[in-house]
Amino acid sequence: MEAVTAHADDKRPHPFDLHVGGRVRLRRRQLGMSQDTLAKAVEITFQQVQKYERGATRISASRLYDMARVLEVNVGYLCQGFGGEAEGGFMATAEGAELAAVFTRVRSPRQRQRIVDLVRILADS
Repeated sequence: MEAVTAHADDKRPHPFDLHVGGRVRLRRRQLGMSQDTLAKAVEITFQQVQKYERGATRISASRLYDMARVLEVNVGYLCQGFGGEAEGGFMATAEGAELAAVFTRVRSPRQRQRIVDLVRILADS
């Protein structure tokens, strides 16, 4: 695994902050929770949740703990996959998780296959 470094004069968010923010967003969406609901539960503004999810603001350890509790996961879940193969995986994205969740609600095997065929066609075009 290669080391990730950030310089003090670098204005871009640190890759780890981006990753953790993305995991917070993913889990919040999986639960169908709004940014406002999460914000109220941890006693911050929804704008602060937006900044955390974008990685624009670093989440303190105590705030991360509070968010994990509200999101019904352990802190490790919010850090999981950073620097590893899973980090860039499709299922780690909000779209991937949402697609997987709704796909399982399609009961017809024929319709499921048609969805797979459609996605394959779109990917190849």
